[in-house]
Amino acid sequence: MSDEADPRLRRTLAAAGLPPTGRYLLKAGWVSRAWVGDEYVVRLSDGRIRDAYDHEARVVDLLSGSAVPHARHIAHGDGPDGPWSVSERLPGRTLHDAWPSADPSLRRAMIESLGAALRALHGVPVPDDLMPPWLADALKGGSWPAYHPPVVHAMLQLVEDARRSPTHDPRLLADVADWIGERLPLFTAEHHVLVHGDLHGSNVMVDGDRVTGIIDFAEALAQPATAELDTILRWCARPSEFPPTPDARGLDGPSLAEVPGWLHGAYPELFEREHLRERLDVHDLFVELAIAAHHPDPEVRDVAWGRVAHLLSGHNHLDGLVW
Repeated sequence: MSDEADPRLRRTLAAAGLPPTGRYLLKAGWVSRAWVGDEYVVRLSDGRIRDAYDHEARVVDLLSGSAVPHARHIAHGDGPDGPWSVSERLPGRTLHDAWPSADPSLRRAMIESLGAALRALHGVPVPDDLMPPWLADALKGGSWPAYHPPVVHAMLQLVEDARRSPTHDPRLLADVADWIGERLPLFTAEHHVLVHGDLHGSNVMVDGDRVTGIIDFAEALAQPATAELDTILRWCARPSEFPPTPDARGLDGPSLAEVPGWLHGAYPELFEREHLRERLDVHDLFVELAIAAHHPDPEVRDVAWGRVAHLLSGHNHLDGLVW
């Protein structure tokens, strides 16, 4: 819907030094609302994710001059309506929106373009300590939002967090600690790269067969590149868990079956890691254990505990994927 008259939008444009004119369409998100205009995208956060726009601006600055397709940052700040950010509008629409009507050849071309974009992203020099402020707070004992990008060095800390859960299984957690201890040496000499941290269809812009931008770097951090692959493969295996908004639906699972193989062909280095399956399992365990230890919904925690036990038995969502 047209929403250019919204006073919050007009105040944000004024704060960014932009004229409060033009046509904007309001779009909902998980923790923000966005107004999409002809030239700019204006976002207003609900404040749950601390310093998300500051962090995103820092990451976009790292991308300057690189081959990574991304939206130029215009301005950000805090105002009477909450944290805000303005960036340029990229051509096209999200991969999530473009996917259902695309034929197999177009889908393959989009994923091959994404592979090239990811190779460029993982080649950008990144500080070893790059981490979203909200995630750093969570690892120090603060509150956790619903999604937790994997952080290898925090694995054993999560075990201790989980032990404080009233529904934890002490024997299962003992097995988890042993399992982690056996696999952490795989990452001892691991090179960290710039990882998007939440890479799925809603965070990729496409125009025809070309990726015009990777967007929403609020979760970006320095981690092994396999952490990126873990998120992508989870999206392919369980797309219903990646809807663009809380009241929307994820993509159809079978439609993503070819994505891992296409991505492998476009970015083979991402898959050519020794002990790849074990590395991916470690990232997956982090995500499930963080949910089991911290999610506010007991039913969601129960599902995560079940997945943790399933993973320790040697199985998870990767079993059904071909790459």
